[in-house]
Amino acid sequence: MRQTLEEYIAAHIDPEGEYLHALYRDTHLRLLYPRMASGHLQGRILKMLVRMIRPQTVLEIGTYSGYSALCMAEGLPEGGVVHTFEINDEQEVFTRPWIEGSAYADRIRMHTGDALEMVPEMGLTFDMAYIDGDKRKYADYYRMVMERLTEGGYIVADNTLWDGHVTEEHPSPSDLQTAGIREFNDLVAADKRVEKVILPLRDGLTVIRKKTAGEM
Repeated sequence: MRQTLEEYIAAHIDPEGEYLHALYRDTHLRLLYPRMASGHLQGRILKMLVRMIRPQTVLEIGTYSGYSALCMAEGLPEGGVVHTFEINDEQEVFTRPWIEGSAYADRIRMHTGDALEMVPEMGLTFDMAYIDGDKRKYADYYRMVMERLTEGGYIVADNTLWDGHVTEEHPSPSDLQTAGIREFNDLVAADKRVEKVILPLRDGLTVIRKKTAGEM
């Protein structure tokens, strides 16, 4: 049987490892909407981006099952930390044991609550942020993160093509998630403080770099 393109890619990149594979399987067995988990390809991309950027402090908005947090923690330099925020308190029962049982538990701080409320109170700055939370609030996340992102820092945002709905000429007025993603994409596109590119990976992955003062 001929391989699918997805299978071919998976066979030619770094493996996800037994622990991540078990987490991904458990996510599909026990959680609603398992498609929300990053998965093999996107997880390896997140690790690679962290390796390239070498951030000391990473902010993640939207922990879900912990897959993406573990991938980013895997790529961190010595002393690096991922602060990951999950607004659904019921999710913690599933996710925290997977994080605490991993080889990277000392690199991850899991917080339960609204990142928009909690992050400003923490007084932290970040070298990298991964946005994968409530699509209706993407623009709010972006504004909040930009205030706390170091010069030359990066934002990676997931689902920015939203299954193609962003290109619909007349989206439903009740589709607040599509409206939120479109608002975010327009906001980033018009922001002269950043460089940006949308990668057509899975559901769209936007990589944003905050310019330094000398580049403005």
